[in-house]
Amino acid sequence: MAILNFGGVRERVVTRSEFSLEKARGILKDEVVAVLGYGVQGPAQALNMRDNGIHVIVGQRKSDKFYWNKALKDGWKPGKTLFDIEEAAARGTIIQYLVSDAAQMILWPCIKPHLTEGKALYFSHGFSIVYRKQTKVLPPKNIDVIMVAPKGSGTTLRKNFLEGSGINSSFAVFQDATGRAEARTLALGISIGSGFLFPTTFAKEVYSDLTGERGVLMGCLAGVMEAQYSELRRRGHLPSEAFNETVEELTQSLIRLVGENGMDWMFANCSATAQRGALDWAPKFRRAVEPVFKRLYDAVKSGKETTRVLKCNSAPDYREKLAKELKALHDMEMWRAGETVRSLRPENWSKNKSAKRTKKRGFGRK
Repeated sequence: MAILNFGGVRERVVTRSEFSLEKARGILKDEVVAVLGYGVQGPAQALNMRDNGIHVIVGQRKSDKFYWNKALKDGWKPGKTLFDIEEAAARGTIIQYLVSDAAQMILWPCIKPHLTEGKALYFSHGFSIVYRKQTKVLPPKNIDVIMVAPKGSGTTLRKNFLEGSGINSSFAVFQDATGRAEARTLALGISIGSGFLFPTTFAKEVYSDLTGERGVLMGCLAGVMEAQYSELRRRGHLPSEAFNETVEELTQSLIRLVGENGMDWMFANCSATAQRGALDWAPKFRRAVEPVFKRLYDAVKSGKETTRVLKCNSAPDYREKLAKELKALHDMEMWRAGETVRSLRPENWSKNKSAKRTKKRGFGRK
């Protein structure tokens, strides 16, 4: 276990050099890991474990043809490594519950009977356990309840794994019935391809995760981009210029450098004009959004956000309403401008028919 020191705050992390894949295989050698749900995290975690020599099976509703066929395409065999959700839960000794949060609540009565003594129930998000009064996901006392939460999408987890790197993950033990809960957790974390693992609790993970998704990672980022783009357009800037100054330079250049070296490095290595402006305006933006983040965190911790998620995502017409919301986002001028700008990147120019698409598309067309 490595100890990191963050300005006096010491944290324990688990790296692959300290907790080897061989050790993980030894801990999991008698386990059958049943991955329930082949949507967002399921494919990446299942495939990475399979490639790492872990005994993995997949549980997916055959009636959901898209995800069932996706599992078939990835080489999972019906009756051997691919089963209906309930059968996979019955066969597994470690049950990775990776369906959506709303689906976890809906499917729980079908899954709970298969959580027999000594098994482990694994999550990649603390939602159902932390808000169990609302979700009714109440595990029996004689099983382990554990979590490994990759800090990125399943797509990134798989991509990094195939490239030989990893993605950072948090881990937590909510209930240790067997005395092996932490060992199982760390072994699974290494087996799914984590770069390193840092400890948390189910509550802290879900509070930080829901705040992050609604904040900097997606909600705040989208809102700030829209605000800047719209202001530039109101001031007479053309779509390509507004998009390049708002999104393209951020995603194609600056954010990569921040990821590699940190924001302090970025501030130290930009032009003097950019440096002065960033240093002067960053505190103004911080003060402007701090009250919003306080309200956001309070809404997450109180369960208000959970209530909304469960209500919306469980509605029978949710997919139709979601499709309309996503279409409205897609149809915004900023993101239609983005399509055109992306098609002009050198790596896309030679792709089939890219030039024709660019000519037809046009900026700002209603």
